[in-house]
Amino acid sequence: MSEIAYFATGCFWGAERRFWNLRGVTNTSVGYMGGSTTNPTYEAVCTGRTKHAEIVKVTFDSSLISYKRLLAEFWVMHDPTSLNQQGGDIGTQYRSAIFTTTPEQMIDAANTRDIYEAELKKVGIGEIVTEIQEVGEYKYWIAEEYHQRYLEKNPNGYDCHSSTGIEFPMVAHE
Repeated sequence: MSEIAYFATGCFWGAERRFWNLRGVTNTSVGYMGGSTTNPTYEAVCTGRTKHAEIVKVTFDSSLISYKRLLAEFWVMHDPTSLNQQGGDIGTQYRSAIFTTTPEQMIDAANTRDIYEAELKKVGIGEIVTEIQEVGEYKYWIAEEYHQRYLEKNPNGYDCHSSTGIEFPMVAHE
């Protein structure tokens, strides 16, 4: 069964590659979500005035990969305790966020956040600041073509992904 998930982890190029490499992910694209401007451009999003986050849209076959598995990947591919920043990328467009499409996704997102936050606290890392909200009225705006599968086109391109270095404790196939 095909489902959709939306994740913001800072710069969307590296996150998209992490997701497209997972078995069961059938499609990825990058875009903007969570802001107030209609049809935003990369340049406008980078000003911070649109309030959009850089987003990876993940289409997946839930008979091959679970949403929980995607969440486990999400939590470890960036630093969810860093507010509006991942490494040298600073601004609201680089915030950590999950936009859920079903009530079950909302429950799984909140539960996995709590699980991962408990792991982080064991080693003295701060609280998770990831926004978790329903897609609701937010529209996904696909980014410009040159951003799509950017690291496939530019294998040595920029891939800023900070990480806490802490593994997610969930079994990978859960």
